[in-house]
Amino acid sequence: MNKEIISTPLAPQAIGTYSQAVKVGETVYLSGQIPLDPETMQVVDGDIALHIRRVFDNLKAVAEAAGGDFNDIVKLNVFLTDLSNFPIVNEIMAEYFSQPYPARAAIGVAALPKGVGVEMDGVMVLRNEYY
Repeated sequence: MNKEIISTPLAPQAIGTYSQAVKVGETVYLSGQIPLDPETMQVVDGDIALHIRRVFDNLKAVAEAAGGDFNDIVKLNVFLTDLSNFPIVNEIMAEYFSQPYPARAAIGVAALPKGVGVEMDGVMVLRNEYY
């Protein structure tokens, strides 16, 4: 298996034993992103809507570093410490994605790193001129 590690300074740097993303063939596995500012590596100030936008911005930066964009995401996982925030995720997601939307899971969790309320990861399949 040939895997390529994807990294960009436009998204938060990995703070553990993981990579921002790993590309295998045309598939890219995007690691979980939380609402960290990539320049300060601190959680952004603001409400859950601002946090969700920061997470999408971080995922977008990694997707672009891998040679893709949100149209290439086929699976998105959303982790929330409060599932009552899911309608806000839907509203903001519609600003970042267009139809057809990726497959998605929304999972309620007890806690997330740095005490944040949202984390997302995903799988992206890069478009190939032969498909």
